Amino acid sequence: MPVNINIAELNYILNDTPAEQNIMLVGSHGIGKSRIITDYFTRLGEKVVTLFLGQMSDPGDLIGLLNKDSESGKSVFMPPYWFPTDGRPVVLFLDELNRARPEILQSIMDLALNRTLAGKSLPDGSRIISAVNEGDIYQLTDLDPALVSRFNIYHFEPSVSEWLGWAASAGLDKRVITFIQIHPEFLATSVGEYSDATLDKHPDRRAWERVSKIITGKETLNETDKKMIAGIVGVKAAVAFFEESNHGGVIPASELLNSFKRSKPKLKEYQVQQFAILNENIFNYLQTAGLTAETSLVQTENLMNYLNWLMDNSWKEAVAHWINILESARYEKANLTILNHNTRLLTLVNDFIDNL
Repeated sequence: MPVNINIAELNYILNDTPAEQNIMLVGSHGIGKSRIITDYFTRLGEKVVTLFLGQMSDPGDLIGLLNKDSESGKSVFMPPYWFPTDGRPVVLFLDELNRARPEILQSIMDLALNRTLAGKSLPDGSRIISAVNEGDIYQLTDLDPALVSRFNIYHFEPSVSEWLGWAASAGLDKRVITFIQIHPEFLATSVGEYSDATLDKHPDRRAWERVSKIITGKETLNETDKKMIAGIVGVKAAVAFFEESNHGGVIPASELLNSFKRSKPKLKEYQVQQFAILNENIFNYLQTAGLTAETSLVQTENLMNYLNWLMDNSWKEAVAHWINILESARYEKANLTILNHNTRLLTLVNDFIDNL
């Protein structure tokens, strides 16, 4: 059985795996493998070198070109452009490993086992991480079991909540975030759902980021926008996205927390689905923006007003959903922010649970 991990678990594994042990991430395209690896090690001050092995047509692209040494008169391989010459360790990210030509993979064998390439050693402390796709929809090269055995293998799939947290912090368009909150099934297409038509478009995490960049700043979207988005995420996802957008999104969490009085009339029109989205948005907002000395009193008071209003209007299901998010600890920073700035919120939560 495959070992499935999400982003939090991947970060844990990257932290605890010794540099001399190789890691292989198995997953579909567009889930952010390269970005997550690069961001993680860049934060630690380590250089990440990404090699797209599927684009290499000759071993010389990987190991360098053969040349005659002027002093010894012997043939030597010139270091390739990416090879570290300053003695500092690197993180070598071998992307598209199972798209590489067999002759390229032969060079990877020595690299993965001995940290050497054409007689040249990587600096001590260097890491090797690879990424591969899996499934009949891809044109892949079979990997030698001897090569596979040199890697710790994990099937990588970020959770929806992790992507939503990232999307909020990255400033993606709120319409995209709201849509995925309501329809997480459209975040990405699993390998088994792909059709035989290779040019059919399907949604993935990278595609929704592109959609966000296109629609940001557009207050309304027209039919041509729909076609443009369909070319990014596919017709089915685009139609669902437009249907949801036409119903109108929920108010921003910042608006509710800064002025509950102004937000209250809009809440009267909501159903439980909209409250669920708003609850999630509140935690996302507090996780990324937090409270300041200037905003803490107003925003925590408005949060109290919101929860009390829900209970006064018989929306106990919405209150229970908010508490479930709090108790799930998915937004640890937001939880601390909420409870540290207004202890009455904790009393409200405990009283609600006691009265169930």
